[in-house]
Amino acid sequence: MNEKAVIVFSGGLDSTTCLALAKQQGFDCTALTFDYQQRHCAELNAAQAIAHRMGATDHRIVTLNMGQFGGSALTDQNIAVPDFEDTTQVPITYVPARNSVFLSIALALAEAIEAYDIFIGVSHIDYSGYPDCRPKFIEAFQNMANLATKAAIEGHPIKIHAPLIHLDKAQTIKFGVQAGVDYSMTVSCYRADNEGRACGSCDSCVYRKQGFAQAGVADPTRYQS
Repeated sequence: MNEKAVIVFSGGLDSTTCLALAKQQGFDCTALTFDYQQRHCAELNAAQAIAHRMGATDHRIVTLNMGQFGGSALTDQNIAVPDFEDTTQVPITYVPARNSVFLSIALALAEAIEAYDIFIGVSHIDYSGYPDCRPKFIEAFQNMANLATKAAIEGHPIKIHAPLIHLDKAQTIKFGVQAGVDYSMTVSCYRADNEGRACGSCDSCVYRKQGFAQAGVADPTRYQS
């Protein structure tokens, strides 16, 4: 039997690349998607279609009402998602503690199904300055996971894989293309419409566009105009 892995899976460019890389490594993959009251359901629809197409062993969708806390343009309908801004400040699209929450639930699922590997598609190169995308965060969470779990103290340490963490979007796309990823199915936009078409001007869209251009790969993204 192949080893099991849990993939934190949004249906976007990065998490889809992670799923492909995990499958290349021979893992039986359980995709874990979060309906956390984000602005649109397009990425949830994409996640379901991609997980099925790419042969995930299982796909779980967990509902979290992170919108009740506010503090982010992705979960509070009263805060507008801005166009791309070249700034060193953490943008309003940061969702408080999101990756900490997601990884904690991924850890619980992993331990329950006896999976000792968790994949997450964070990068500290092409990203919007989110503190929970840094290598130090991933290292710290892995250390915590191996203090907190029955599996770890019984000799099955948990490994947090962040294979894209030192890659820019162009490098990520090249890896994904080699792994056979169909990026036309992915949704990365913060302001996607109900059909999954991207706005083209939010932070996520701009990094994605730049990535395809720099990788020399035709951009398959469907845009609203």
